[in-house]
Amino acid sequence: MPGTNILYVITKLELGGAQKQALSLMRHLNKEEYKIFLFTAFNGLLMDEALAISGITVKRSRFIERPISPLKDLLALFEIYGFIKEKQIDIVHTHSSKAGIIGRLAARLAGVKIIIHTVHGWSFNDYQPFWTRLLYIWLERWIGGFTDRLIVVSRYDQEKGLSNNIAGKDRYSVIRYGIDYAEFSGKQDAGKARQELGLNADDVVVGMVACFKPQKSPGDFVRLAGLINQSLPGVKFVLVGDGALRENIEDLISQYNLPNNMFLLGWREDIPEILSAIDVFALTSLWEGLPISVLEAFASHKPVVATDTGGVREVVFENKTGFLVPPGDIKAMAEKVRILLNDKSLRLKMGDNAHSGLGISYRLDYMVNNTKDLYENLFTRETSLTNTPEVQFSAPRE
Repeated sequence: MPGTNILYVITKLELGGAQKQALSLMRHLNKEEYKIFLFTAFNGLLMDEALAISGITVKRSRFIERPISPLKDLLALFEIYGFIKEKQIDIVHTHSSKAGIIGRLAARLAGVKIIIHTVHGWSFNDYQPFWTRLLYIWLERWIGGFTDRLIVVSRYDQEKGLSNNIAGKDRYSVIRYGIDYAEFSGKQDAGKARQELGLNADDVVVGMVACFKPQKSPGDFVRLAGLINQSLPGVKFVLVGDGALRENIEDLISQYNLPNNMFLLGWREDIPEILSAIDVFALTSLWEGLPISVLEAFASHKPVVATDTGGVREVVFENKTGFLVPPGDIKAMAEKVRILLNDKSLRLKMGDNAHSGLGISYRLDYMVNNTKDLYENLFTRETSLTNTPEVQFSAPRE
């Protein structure tokens, strides 16, 4: 496929699984085979990282943004359409819900040969008002009707899409998040991160990495800290992230009298070092696709206590790599975290199990190769449709 023009569309380059996966693909695809373009919001935490990738062209838009804005959304649609025409794009690969709708529609209108979308958790969930959820399901069905392939990062998202009649099963491919184990080896300088936070060598630390938005329910992490602090007052808590709920988080920290136990670090680019400094990773999400933060914690030899949402149970195995609790059940989560805090040998054993248990399908090179295989298979099918309309091809390896 020499000279194939591929456009990635993602709403905003913030710190998340969708962004990390897209940037990994752009960084590792062969630039002699693909001419790579990225369309995204003008600003983002990972913008400098994107601009530093050799051989890609970044289009920064002032129209595409996460909140719904009919005028800006329409302008973003026209902007993507014009960019596709100008650069003669062959493949459009969208990531994130907003970009997935606008980007795929623009690609359809522009007559792009191959349209692909990666589902990092669907745009609809059980916490939305009924009519809002129904609208998003309808949009996903409509746009899914002209999407050549839906990549899902978990089996859960595939089943959720199928149960809501979003495309047929033959148009789904499971390609897991790819983790660079060299980056998250657990051998980073934990002492440096602990020193920055003013932690002692014997301090026990619980951490979470998440955007401060309702989906991640970061307030529950503060409530978790409050419960644990009642019986284990020496435990420290690290919360990495930022967002719309920050003021609420700060109020809760004061309410639970945790200013000396809770560290709000904001967005950080040294996640491997932060993870190396904690002892237990927690995740309080209300809904998920498959959170990349859990995979990164596993790669860093950390046990995980998480809410049983989305594809989390596909990697967190009870009593082996961590514990699962119902969403919103902070009391149950506190009980599981206490078990690990009180038993160093257990949390070390679970951390090692987590590191070794992910398997090859969660490795970076495997993700890149599977995605490349998918591009080639779809491109081969597209170029041979006139002669073999029923051509079959093998799905990417999982």
